[in-house]
Amino acid sequence: MTEFLNDHFEQVRQAAERISPHIRRTPTLCTDLDPTLRLKPECFQITGSFKARGAFNAVLTLAAAAHPPPGVITVSSGNHAQAVALAAKTVGLPAVILIPFDANPAKVAATKALGAEVIQQGITFANREQRLREVMAERNLVLVHPFDDWDVIHGQGTAALELLRDEPDLDVIAAPVGGGGLLSGSTISAKHHRPGINVVGVEPAAAADAYRSWKSRSIQSLEASPTTLADGVRTMSIGVRNFEVMFARGLVDEIVTVSEDEIAGAVKVAWSRLHLAVEPTGALPLAAYLTGKLPAGRAGLILSGGNANLGTVATLLGRR
Repeated sequence: MTEFLNDHFEQVRQAAERISPHIRRTPTLCTDLDPTLRLKPECFQITGSFKARGAFNAVLTLAAAAHPPPGVITVSSGNHAQAVALAAKTVGLPAVILIPFDANPAKVAATKALGAEVIQQGITFANREQRLREVMAERNLVLVHPFDDWDVIHGQGTAALELLRDEPDLDVIAAPVGGGGLLSGSTISAKHHRPGINVVGVEPAAAADAYRSWKSRSIQSLEASPTTLADGVRTMSIGVRNFEVMFARGLVDEIVTVSEDEIAGAVKVAWSRLHLAVEPTGALPLAAYLTGKLPAGRAGLILSGGNANLGTVATLLGRR
C-alpha cells in the first residue's frame, strides 16, 4: 500500500507542477459556520469547477507525447466538457464533446464558446458511452475520460494537495463523488499526507451507486439515470481505476448520502450565508456537514464547482 500511495502521489505532485500555469490555486476559506471548518471553493477555479485540473493534466500530457493525437473526445454533463474544451484549445487540439440532450444549457453554451464541437442529438446518460465509442472509432480521436483515467485522477488530486498544504491538521476531507475522479485523487493526496485522516465521499441518495459499491466492495450501477439536483454526479457507476483507489485498496473511509432537500438546503446556505455561488453538486459536502453526517474533527470540504443553473438556484433560494 505504501508503494502504491507513494507512486500515485508522485504523479499528483507532477500534475500540480504541470498544470500550475493554466489553472488557479483556489483559496482555503474559513467560515462563521464553525471556526474549525475549512472550504476549498473550486467554484473559483477556471471554467468554474475542479474539472480543469484533471483535463489540463491529461491534455497537456497527450500534447507532449512523441506522437500527439489528431484530437480529443469526451463525454460530460458539462463541467468536464468545458475543461477539456479549454485544455484542448490551449494546446491547439480539436475537441469533440458528447453531452446529454437534457444537460444544463449554460454548461453547453460555455463548452461551445470554448471552441469544442458539441454533439447532443440523441445522447442520453444511458447511451452516451456507446455513442462515445462509435464517434471515437469514426474520427480516430483519443479519449479524455471524465474520471476513469489516471492522468485525470492525478490532476484532480491537486485540489486536496493544496488544501492540505494550507491546513495540514485537518481530520476529515469530504468531496462529492460521481464517477470518482475527484474523490480518488483526493484520497491519494490525503492518505499520503496522513494515513489516519478520514476521507468521505458524498452523493445524492437518489444516485447512491458509490455508496452501494462501498458497501458491497464491487462496482454497482444505477438502473436508470437518476433525478437529482446534483446533475454533475449523474454517472451510472464509478470507474474501474476509481474503484481500485477508493474501495479495493480501502483508501476511502466512508460514503454518505444526502437527500434532495438536504442538497437544496446546502445550496441556500452556500449562496446566502457563505456568499459562494456553488452549484448543487458542489454543495454535496456542505449538505453532509450541515446534517451531521461527517466524522468528528476539523473538516475540509471540497466544493467542486459553481456552474449552476440559475433558474434552479433562484427556485431553491425562494424556498421557505
